[in-house]
Amino acid sequence: MKISFCLITLNEESNLTRCLRSCADLADELVVLDSGSSDGTERVAREFGARFQRQDWLGYVGQKNKVLSLATHEWVFSIDADEELSPELRADLLRLKPTEPPIALSGWSMPRCVLYEGRWIRHGDWYPDRLVRLFRRDRARFAGGKVHERLELTGPIERLCSDLYHHSFKDRDDHWARCEKYARLWAETQQDLGKTAGPLAPWTHAAFRWFRGYVLKRGFLDGLQGWRIAGFCAREVALKYRLLRELNRARAQ
Repeated sequence: MKISFCLITLNEESNLTRCLRSCADLADELVVLDSGSSDGTERVAREFGARFQRQDWLGYVGQKNKVLSLATHEWVFSIDADEELSPELRADLLRLKPTEPPIALSGWSMPRCVLYEGRWIRHGDWYPDRLVRLFRRDRARFAGGKVHERLELTGPIERLCSDLYHHSFKDRDDHWARCEKYARLWAETQQDLGKTAGPLAPWTHAAFRWFRGYVLKRGFLDGLQGWRIAGFCAREVALKYRLLRELNRARAQ
């Protein structure tokens, strides 16, 4: 099987070398779709032999569907610039490449593991975070709102057990800045869908999110990092619903 590794970028010079080093030798094609980087993203991509193309930002869904349309092979591995293949996942792909998958099979899912403050997080809401990343291009499309796009895939999926590594946040300030960004995009998407939120929604949803991640999913086993993650997740949920209520009030006025 021939695989096109596809990713979207914007000022990812600091991440891209690690990402492409983990997969370039497995790729029959590297496709990078950039939305206007001003750093060395293009230089790094071309050093690894990637086909580099620019596209004004279409939103996460539009951008990812666009990069899929640029791939020329049947099989696509969708990877983000702040991710990398673990050694074990590389070994899985090396075993798969010489094979011809059953025609009915549409893709493989795999767990994603986040490196947070120097620790691999293996409990709580963040793990296993199983995602379909290797799939037949003609059976797949991305869908969703302004944030947290999802892959819609037709046909059966098999499971890989090896991790896709995710180098997500530089520090706590970066973490919270992204929480704020994603919370606003989520609230805007929900308002566009006509959703509303009651006065207690920020608190009840936040409390449940903390309890689910830290207790039910054993986030406490990740030590201090598990405590911080549960707290950030709860704060982000509370912010989502506060912003949705603000947008609802603004529209009503």
